[in-house]
Amino acid sequence: MLTGVGLGPGDPELLTLKAVRLIREADAVYVPGKRAYELVRPYREPVQIEFPMSPDEDEIRRCLEVHADQIAAVAKKGLVVFGLIGDPNFFSTYSRLCAIMEKRHPGIVCSTEPGVSAITAFAAIAKVAVQGGFSVSDGTGESARILLKVRRPREAADALRHEGYTRFVLVERMYMEGEKVHLEVLPEESDYFSILYAEM
Repeated sequence: MLTGVGLGPGDPELLTLKAVRLIREADAVYVPGKRAYELVRPYREPVQIEFPMSPDEDEIRRCLEVHADQIAAVAKKGLVVFGLIGDPNFFSTYSRLCAIMEKRHPGIVCSTEPGVSAITAFAAIAKVAVQGGFSVSDGTGESARILLKVRRPREAADALRHEGYTRFVLVERMYMEGEKVHLEVLPEESDYFSILYAEM
């Protein structure tokens, strides 16, 4: 099994308790780069691997394939943690690594454990209180939208379909008692603690 673990924005004290536990329990820990290495090192010796900062997609894919094969050798037998700065599901190398892993080693399950993302860390550092809607992009355009506190998810999804969104995921009471994930059929009403993800 391969688990992407968010290490937070760079402050060692912003690692979650779960991140520390998984780092300690894993059969091996891989990290991309020096800062991630420094965050993990107090708990165990990680394997540092490098990814090219290059616009050459072929080079990046070849590098991902090499690392996927290296990691798979351990992940087939036990738990491998891939620790990275930020959160593994937000603009990260980990999602690309998992896509390669799925093709080359389909028997290995990939999962993620969240970390403090750059988005929420920025708000704290900049002393910005985000009270309304906002857009986050890496400069390549918007292909997804996240709505918080969605009480009428089916109605919200119908409105988004008119804007070209086709895939929807609703999570109610995330990490709480009564957690529910709706992948296809959305309920008419949902809990106050609900998030709707929409993708084009």
